[in-house]
Amino acid sequence: MQTTRKTTSFINTRQLAIVGLLSGISILLSMTPLGFIPIPPINATIMHIPVVIGAILEGPVVGALIGLIFGVTSFAKAFATPTPLSFIFWNPIISIGVRILIGVVSAYAYKLLGKGKVSVVISALAGSLTNTIGVMGLIYLFYVAKYAETLGISLEAAKAGIIGVVVTSGIPEAILCSLVTLAVVTAVRKSRKGR
Repeated sequence: MQTTRKTTSFINTRQLAIVGLLSGISILLSMTPLGFIPIPPINATIMHIPVVIGAILEGPVVGALIGLIFGVTSFAKAFATPTPLSFIFWNPIISIGVRILIGVVSAYAYKLLGKGKVSVVISALAGSLTNTIGVMGLIYLFYVAKYAETLGISLEAAKAGIIGVVVTSGIPEAILCSLVTLAVVTAVRKSRKGR
């Protein structure tokens, strides 16, 4: 007597392909000046955009996996090409944990808000701000004194600087993320409808 066993997977073939493609883009961005844009004293990034796109298109597992790749790349870059502030990203909670959350937050925001274009924009904003507020917030909580010392500034100036980065880098990153994500998600949806 032959029995069949039903197996379930937490990720299907299409989702795995999307993880591979968007993770590849994330890795490529990390190896070029496009991925991390130096805005002293830190680097602004567009590496979160593939995470957000994957999360909106395929859900929280795909978003989290692409975020994991982004995080591991950021973690490795902190050791491979260190800067005076690399110690921040030696902490995997900051370099990896926050990046996984980008995908989770984007996916659940999108599920909560519905499937429209406004939902894509708001979900992309939420994912991007998760990255900025998560990283800068944890720097503030864990490393503000060492951050100030490394930059040779007062503690008060460091605190103000961290908040300033959220505004001056975080908001433009979030707007760019929303625009690119909307364009890509719209194009992918149109191509899927055409099949």
